[in-house]
Amino acid sequence: MIHSLFLINSSGDIFLEKHWKSVVSRSVCDYFFEAQERATEAENVPPVIPTPHHYLLSVYRHKIFFVAVIQTEVPPLFVIEFLHRVVDTFQDYFGVCSEPVIKDNVVVVYEVLEEMLDNGFPLATESNILKELIKPPTILRTVVNTITGSTNVGDQLPTGQLSVVPWRRTGVKYTNNEAYFDVIEEIDAIIDKSGSTITAEIQGVIDACVKLTGMPDLTLSFMNPRLLDDVSFHPCVRFKRWESERILSFIPPDGNFRLLSYHVSAQNLVAIPVYVKHNISFRDSSSLGRFEITVGPKQTMGKTIEGVTVTSQMPRGVLNMSLTPSQGTHTFDPVTKMLSWDVGKINPQKPPNLKGTMSLQAGASKPDENPTINLQFKIQQLAISGLKVNRLDMYGEKYKPFKGIKYMTKAGKFQVRT
Repeated sequence: MIHSLFLINSSGDIFLEKHWKSVVSRSVCDYFFEAQERATEAENVPPVIPTPHHYLLSVYRHKIFFVAVIQTEVPPLFVIEFLHRVVDTFQDYFGVCSEPVIKDNVVVVYEVLEEMLDNGFPLATESNILKELIKPPTILRTVVNTITGSTNVGDQLPTGQLSVVPWRRTGVKYTNNEAYFDVIEEIDAIIDKSGSTITAEIQGVIDACVKLTGMPDLTLSFMNPRLLDDVSFHPCVRFKRWESERILSFIPPDGNFRLLSYHVSAQNLVAIPVYVKHNISFRDSSSLGRFEITVGPKQTMGKTIEGVTVTSQMPRGVLNMSLTPSQGTHTFDPVTKMLSWDVGKINPQKPPNLKGTMSLQAGASKPDENPTINLQFKIQQLAISGLKVNRLDMYGEKYKPFKGIKYMTKAGKFQVRT
């Protein structure tokens, strides 16, 4: 199955390696570095790279490449899902998943990876079980370990491993019982120059933070469950009940977990929350060009659009830009030709505007095509697909928990062509 794992930073240094079956030489990563050079951006590196004797499967998260080495053919999504689980586990253990943090906690990292795979096959990937096997690092535990020479390895088998719900440990106790759910939707869209939608789809997740005493049984129902067509569940969800009643029924893991992820690709269900008006023109004979863009809200159900940033890769012929924003700040890098405009919050009564002139290379021909505009934004308390949670009920325990639902929409790859 999985022979080795290499962690590679953005500058191309292998800063951690772990081998489960046999030691695979670091030189196997040369094939990965070649593919990385061919790709213009880190996200464009192919997830599966065949080499003469191995396959390299990788994911890129938190500016780190997690590269798994396998020698026989396996379902690629199986390995990629495992790599994502490794990243999520590191994040859960250390708060953040970054190169300095991994280096600082290298002993715990190796202990966790040893438990997650057994002879190359996934063994314990649930956070609850791992935390009982390998205790998360704290300042006090680190000091005690240094003085006594002990390790973070637990001294008994995890209780959840022996029960019918392996994702939840037994004997959980809290003074404040609470269950919070975040519905987060990312909208990917391409808009053409006339403002029509070429493609639009929504990637959504429901993340949960459940801290409940005992062994609660939760049900979550939606106002419009028909929206959830293409869905992937956490193993705790009872699938039969979802198929028959469209209700999520589950015994939750303890702490943070992803309850489900879904995908909405029907064009009629995807509302575009922003519009971009643009007037970008280059003249053949002139060394000046015009540039003007306006960003405004559209189909936001009255909610504010915030955290708006606009970026655009200008053509090589543009030497400099003289622009005036009506709000926010802008920068233009004459070397990389990247224009960036940090807009902030959009006021619907006064849509932000950026306009001015571009200095073009003298004698150069007009660019073949106008630049594309990329947008980033956030809308709090709105799920753009229209998904709404109806109610959350708890059975099996007598206390009343605190409950809360939060919605958020943000831009994924949102591109406007000019």
